[in-house]
This record gives sequence, structure tokens and C-alpha cells, in this order.
Amino acid sequence: MHIYILTIFPEMFVSPFSCGLFQKALDKGVMKVDIRNIRDYTHDKHHTTDDSPYGGGAGMVMKPEPIFEAVEAIKAELTETGTAKNIPIILLTPQGRLLTQQVAKQLTQHDKIIFICGEYEGVDERVREHLVTDEISIGDYVLSGGELAAMIVVNTMVRLLPGFLGSPESLISESHMDGLLEYPQYTRPPEFRNWAVPEVLLSGNHAQIAKWRENQSIIRTKQRRPDMIERAS
Repeated sequence: MHIYILTIFPEMFVSPFSCGLFQKALDKGVMKVDIRNIRDYTHDKHHTTDDSPYGGGAGMVMKPEPIFEAVEAIKAELTETGTAKNIPIILLTPQGRLLTQQVAKQLTQHDKIIFICGEYEGVDERVREHLVTDEISIGDYVLSGGELAAMIVVNTMVRLLPGFLGSPESLISESHMDGLLEYPQYTRPPEFRNWAVPEVLLSGNHAQIAKWRENQSIIRTKQRRPDMIERAS
């Protein structure tokens, strides 16, 4: 998967994508991340990417010209290789549809994808109307910019790609994979400060363990996220 991220703060992505599983995935070619600085597509000496909103009001709005030119430059590169068709262009915004595990699965169906990180009071509405194909939010709150949201969306997506996790089985029992929260997990020692691991997990009876885990997932979801129960598979 080839991921393009358009931002005015490219340095924010250096550390998150250069350690742990992300670095391994990049090294193995599971994914490729291409960070583009929106300022590189401006034409004034100050590399201006924002301006005050028409009609007045606080804050600044991101200008449409450099965002359009950045996307068009990527599309031109992909057209030369014949891979520009139907590439999703996603704006990270609190006004977008909520990110879920199902949305992440949908995104992984694409070989290439473009993310646009909004800033300040948002982007010029013409970007929404005539350029982006989708808008995604990571929650009902506001961040200072779309960079952190982009990192979260990319992390959620690439974990689902073959070869990213060392053990594919890790995905099967994770929270939200089947609409339920994950069951409690334990490791050594079997007793810590008089708190013991449930006996069933030490029994070696895999059928009983599977049943216990299923029941625990249901109980935990009912207690913590009752809204999920009706949607659970």
C-alpha cells in the first residue's frame, strides 16, 4: 500500500513512522509512506497556505490552491505509471464520518490513498466540494491539526495488511474485530500480590478457554460499551 500524506508539518511524522512495527513494515515493503509538504506547492516567497476567512471570524482557513496542486502533482505522477485511477482523497476533519474498524478495513482495499491534514479553522470549502472523495474523523473532539488523526488512521489501516503483524492470529481476537471488546489478558506470574490468574486459563482445555473468552468479551462489552452489543456479529 502506498500512502500519501499532505501536511504543512511533515516533521511530525518522522518519529512515529521510524520505529517499531511501522519501521519493520516499511523495510519489508508492506507499505510505503510519502509525506508531501503543502508549502512546496505555493508560489509566493512566504509559502502561504492559509488566509483569513471571507465574512470575518476568528482563525485562519487553508487556501485551496496549494492543496489542489499537491493532489494534482501526485495524480500526474501516478498517471505516468497508469495507477492513478480511483485513488481515494481523504480529508481528516472533525466533520467527517467516524473512524471504525470497518472503515479501516474498507480503506485497506485500496493500493494507494491520499490523506489531507486540515489545520486552523479548516480548509476552503471548495476542497471539500471538488477535490476530496471522503472525510474521516477520529472522534467528537477537535485537534490542532489533522496530523495526529492521519497517524491514527494509518496505524489502524496498516495493522490489517498482510505481513504487518508478526502473527496474523493477533487480529482475530482484538477489540472491535467482531463488534465486541477483547477479553481480559493475563501472563506470568500465575499469582501476583495474591491476585491469581483465572484457573480456566491454566487448565490447558482450549475449548473451555475459548468459551470463557467469548463470555468475557460479551460481559465486558455489555458493561463498558452497551451500544455495541446490538451491532455485534
